[in-house]
Amino acid sequence: MQNFFILIKNAWKSPDIRRKILLTIVILVIFRIFAHIPLPGVDRQELARLFSQNQFLSLLDIFSGGTLLNFSILALGLNPYINASIIIQLLTVVFPKLEELRKEGEYGREKINQYIRFLTLPLSVIQSIGMYTVLRSQGIVPAFEPLTLITILITMTAGTIVVMWLGELITEYGIGNGISILIFAGIAGRLPVAIGQAVSSSSAELSFSFLLLGALGLGMIVATVYVNEAVRKVTINYARRIRGNKIYGGNMSYLPLRINQAGVIPIIFAVSIVLIPSLIGGYLAQASDSLLSSIGKFFLFVFDPNKPIYNVLYFLLVIGFTYFYTALMFDPKKISGEIQKHGGFIPGIRPGTPTIQYLNYIISRITFAGAIFLGVIAIFPTLARGVTGFTTLLIGGTGVLIIVSVVLETIKSIEAQLVMKDYDKFL
Repeated sequence: MQNFFILIKNAWKSPDIRRKILLTIVILVIFRIFAHIPLPGVDRQELARLFSQNQFLSLLDIFSGGTLLNFSILALGLNPYINASIIIQLLTVVFPKLEELRKEGEYGREKINQYIRFLTLPLSVIQSIGMYTVLRSQGIVPAFEPLTLITILITMTAGTIVVMWLGELITEYGIGNGISILIFAGIAGRLPVAIGQAVSSSSAELSFSFLLLGALGLGMIVATVYVNEAVRKVTINYARRIRGNKIYGGNMSYLPLRINQAGVIPIIFAVSIVLIPSLIGGYLAQASDSLLSSIGKFFLFVFDPNKPIYNVLYFLLVIGFTYFYTALMFDPKKISGEIQKHGGFIPGIRPGTPTIQYLNYIISRITFAGAIFLGVIAIFPTLARGVTGFTTLLIGGTGVLIIVSVVLETIKSIEAQLVMKDYDKFL
């Protein structure tokens, strides 16, 4: 903690870094102001009730930065942008031209970011229509009116473009990754109100449960920091090479393999799939046909978030998608080729196929630990409710994972800029 305050103090002394911090704070204030400008004609009490009963909408609210629950002009928030980023990432694995573009340095990254922006626009329109349809079926927005629909679509799509622009401003001129910081701001912005409500509503009998919930939350934060920073170091030796009168190589380094390679993305995939039966059941339950209505009620009963089968399926899906996404993002064959190209080798392992098999063996073992952790993070709200008795939680495991990741990433960004400043002074 002392090192953290020293870091902030040193960063504040630097005029350039101080200007970036102030710009980031100003953009966050603008974002929070926009997040409280509501769209007209929305029943917010019914909206809050719907969000309390639907984990999928609650997860979307987390990635919107807390704007969806208010149904503000930024209601969709960053969801379309995040979805577009994931789609482009997956397409990069499928299409070799995108993979080559990603390797072209700054130009390639800028082109890929441009594709993400282009894809964000149609996704915003599609998600706006879907959100309007869901809310209209629940009686939260008025019955279908063309002018109301057009107004909501244009406003929500424009809101997504604005918040995406604010995030890119932070990335370019501020501190850290702008998109991540806006999501962090949305989660953190709801904490004071949620804590106040929990404290005021907790009785003397629940005081122990409240303290237990705080202890669980603190333990989850510590575990998240530990797993997020944990790496498996694979030793790499480099053979000596003689070019002319100079000797190159002969040194040793490490290949750091993170325990949690996939981040929060497997949870997004898993919750999207596990809640599809609930969404289908909600529509079928209102059908006039008795058979369809019975099927819908069965789906709602079996896939109730409070039922064990839901949480077991959710847990297993998170583990499966963690392996799937890690396999997409981590290519042992390419890494083995890069190591061999630079004259490196793993001690005791022959280059080529044996190195690939060894890296596969290591990544499968550490991914298992990371997958179990993400699975626990995903069902943490249910586990905490069972232990403490609280029906609503201040923040779920996914929110804790996002907050911790963003804080660590931002601190590293500030440290890197301070090191660069010291290096410039030395020169």
